[in-house]
Order: sequence, then structure tokens, then C-alpha cells
Amino acid sequence: MKPIYITDLDHTFLRTDQTISPFSRSVWNEKNHSAILSVATARSFQKSHDFLEALHLHAPMILLDGTMIVSPEKELIDIKLVNKALGDAVIDEGTKFGIFPFVIALKDMDLNEAFLFPTALNTHQHGVLENYRNDPRMVECTEIRAREMNLKIVYFGSYAVLKPLTDHMRQTFGKELEYKLSPEKYSDGWFLTILHPEGDKAHALKKVMEHLGRSLEDVTVFGDSVNDIGMFKLAGTSVAVSNALDEVKSVADIVLPHSNDEDAVAHYLARQN
Repeated sequence: MKPIYITDLDHTFLRTDQTISPFSRSVWNEKNHSAILSVATARSFQKSHDFLEALHLHAPMILLDGTMIVSPEKELIDIKLVNKALGDAVIDEGTKFGIFPFVIALKDMDLNEAFLFPTALNTHQHGVLENYRNDPRMVECTEIRAREMNLKIVYFGSYAVLKPLTDHMRQTFGKELEYKLSPEKYSDGWFLTILHPEGDKAHALKKVMEHLGRSLEDVTVFGDSVNDIGMFKLAGTSVAVSNALDEVKSVADIVLPHSNDEDAVAHYLARQN
């Protein structure tokens, strides 16, 4: 049977400038003849497709932190949504801390997305939005509210604000939601991602392996951040790049000597028979 490799994108397979090197592209496309390759990313279908258009990809993709599993042909395999009432309740609780989130939602079942952002932005949110100029999904909201089909609610800010916000959300909503607090590795900001309780990469990895008819022991996963930890604990082999967070390295089976900017994943794949 073909080995299975699933990699995170940002800060793992992608370089820091959000490019894929010719070396990584060549190794991926060559390995695709003898292995099953896919991605598990916080990015959307369109953003992932844009990055991966030069790569051969035939396996389901784990997208938006695990809230959605989609084939390369845009066939929906699984989706985990936060409903409007619960999404609005989350937003209302956040206002008590003086912060408003980004909301990533589906506009329709053709998987067209909306990226809602508040008019009232903090410094960290301003910085994030610089990466989304001219993105057709963007919708500015004077009063931000959830939509009918919400994929994730994301707060960006300082640790001093987001840590008590995370604790408050857990105390308020408990197991109704999943909460992931993590540093933004290339700035001094933090982000809190709020998801359906089964909308993370770990649950999505199980679904992908069921779809492929394979055991979790058969998959090797690559990552660098907090949202990869659940996936690392399930996979047969988990591999952290050298620039991964310490808490990710601590649960990895293998820590690579190379970073994402040194084509870590491609170097590993090139060594596999």
C-alpha cells in the first residue's frame, strides 16, 4: 500500500514568504507517484488551491483548521459548522472584553466563503488584514454578527486579553465548542480560534483515513503549531519542523533539523523509500 503524508501549510510546508520552492514542488510531484499526499491547513479551499495549483494532489484536503474536508475537485466530504445562535453568543461574550472577532463562514453550499471583519480593529487585527488585501471574501461589518453557516470565529490580540477571554469562553460554553489559543509565530500577537467541538484537525484526520479506507497508523503528519497537536497524537508518525512551537516538538515522533524556509518537509519526503 502507498504511504500517506499529510502536511500543514503555513510555517511547515510553505516558506515564510508564503511560497513553495522549486525543490519542494519537484519532490512533492515526484513522491506523488508512489505515495498519497495531502494537506491539513487553517486556510480555505481557494487559498489552498492557489498555493497548490502547481502540485499534484489527489487526496482529500483538511481545511480551515479541520472544519471542512474537501476533495481537490471541490467535492465536500465533511463539514462541522457553528450555528448562528451559538456564534452570536460567542461574539456577545467577546464584547465584554472589548474585542471583536473575524468570522469565517460559508455563503452557500458551493463552498463560497465570507471573511467577516469588524470596523473596530485592534493593532494585531490591522496587521493580519494586511495579508488579505483584495481578497474577494472580505466583508467589513460595523456590527459583526455570525452567519447561518460559521466555520470558525477567530480573535487576534495580546496574550493579556486573549488568555482570560479563552478561560471565559470555556467556562461559558464548555464542550459546545473547541478553543485553540496560540501565538502568532512571526509577531507578538496571539490568536484564539473557536470551532465546532469536532471541527479540528484531529477529528478531520480520522475522517480522511476512514474515507481512504486506511488506519491512522498508516499516516505521517507534519506541523508546527497548536492546531497540529491533536493530529500528532493520532497519526502513526508525527513530524515537527525545526521552527515548530516547543509544545508541538514535545509530542512529535520526529523533529526535523530543517525549518519551513529550508524545505523541511520536502527533505524528509525525499529520504523516504
